[in-house]
Amino acid sequence: MNNVLIIGAGAAGSVVAKKCAMNRDVFKKIHLASRRIESCKKVQAECVTPIEISQVDADNVAEMVALLNKVKPDLVINMALPYQDLPIMDACLEAGVHYMDTANYEPRDEAKFTYKYQWPYHDKFKAKGLMAVLGCGFDPGVTNIFCAYAQEKLYDEIHTIDIVDCNAGSHGKAFATNFNPEINLREVTQRGKYWKDGEWIEIDPLSISTMIDYPEVGPVKSYLIYHEEEESLVQNIKGLEQIRFWMTFSDNYIKHLEVLENVGMTRIDPVMYKGNPVIPMEFLKSLLPEPSSLAENYTGKTSIGVVLKGEKKGKKKRYMIWNVCDHAETNKELGAQAVSYTTGVPPVVGAIMMFRGEWKGTGVFNVEQLPAVPFLEELGKQGLPWHVKEIEKQDQKKLFSVDT
Repeated sequence: MNNVLIIGAGAAGSVVAKKCAMNRDVFKKIHLASRRIESCKKVQAECVTPIEISQVDADNVAEMVALLNKVKPDLVINMALPYQDLPIMDACLEAGVHYMDTANYEPRDEAKFTYKYQWPYHDKFKAKGLMAVLGCGFDPGVTNIFCAYAQEKLYDEIHTIDIVDCNAGSHGKAFATNFNPEINLREVTQRGKYWKDGEWIEIDPLSISTMIDYPEVGPVKSYLIYHEEEESLVQNIKGLEQIRFWMTFSDNYIKHLEVLENVGMTRIDPVMYKGNPVIPMEFLKSLLPEPSSLAENYTGKTSIGVVLKGEKKGKKKRYMIWNVCDHAETNKELGAQAVSYTTGVPPVVGAIMMFRGEWKGTGVFNVEQLPAVPFLEELGKQGLPWHVKEIEKQDQKKLFSVDT
C-alpha cells in the first residue's frame, strides 16, 4: 500500500495533502480531489513534492467510482463535508478501496452527530475484505486514542472521561469559525448531551459551564456540548461510568452566536427569499471568512486532551493526556492555523499506520479499537507531541466538582 486519494481541499484537507507530500517514503502516489479544482491547484502548488489533482463531486457515487477506478488508490482519506461520508463509503465499497474519515456522517436536514449511519457498513466492508476507519481527526480521533492508551497502559478500569478542547488563539476577526462554518455552528447550536450510569442525558445548548485548567494556557471557561467520540468510547472503554465533552468559546463568540440564532441565521431548513429557497446557515457560511484564510495572523495555542479517573491495582488514579499546538508554528510549517493542523495531521498518521500494517482488519472501526502506541509514537514525529501526567484532584478542582 502506497497510493492515497484525498477528498476535500479545504483548510484541513490541504494539511493532509501537504503532510502526505512530506512523507514520500510512505506515500509514493498522492492524489487530491475536490469539487473546486481551483482549491486543488492552490494546494498542489504549495506541496513540497508533486501531487496529482482532479475535480469530483463527492455526492455523486458514480463520479466517485470513476475517479477511484482511474486513480486506483489503496486508501481514500475523506476530508470532505460530513454529509458526504456515506456516498464516499459507497464508492469505496464498489471500487474496492479502504476508507478513512475524521467526522461522522450527518444528514443535511438534521444536526445529529451519531455513528448509527456508518456502523451498519461493518458487514459490507468485511465482506469485501476492506477496512474503514472512522473519526481519525483530533477530536474525534487523537482523544479516542489517548483513552485507548490509558486503558492499555494506565488503568485497570477507567470510570470517568472528560474530553477538554481549548482554542486560546486569536485571529483578529470580529467573528469567524476555525473549521467549516456550517459544521461548526451546527455542532454548537444542537442540544448538549453526556453519558452517565448507562444512559444519555440531554441539556440545553451551552447551559453547563466550568473553568478548566488547560496546559500552557491556564484556566478558561468551558462549555459542556455533545461530540460523537463519546458514542464510540462508551462502547469501547470498559468500566466507564461517565463521559463528557467540554469546549471553550470566547464571550465574543457566544455574543455573536446568540444574535445569529435570534435572527434565524443558524437555521438549517430552507426559507423562501424572492421566490427562491435559501438555507440561512449556508448563506451565513458564504459571508464568513474561510478557515484557511485565518492562519497568517493567528496567534496563541490550542490545548486539547482528556482528563481521566479510574483504578489501577485497587488504587484511584487521575491522569491528564494532552497536546498543545501553536498557531504561529503551524502557519510557519504549512500555512495552516492550528485547528486545521490538529485535524489534518492525525489522518496522515492513521494512513501511515494502515500502510505499514500497524492498523489492519476488515470492517468498520473507530480508532480506539486499533493499536494506540504505534500511532502515538508517530503522531509526535509528525508534529503533534503529546504528554501524560498523573494529577491530583485539586489540579482540576472545578472540573471534578461539576456534578452532572
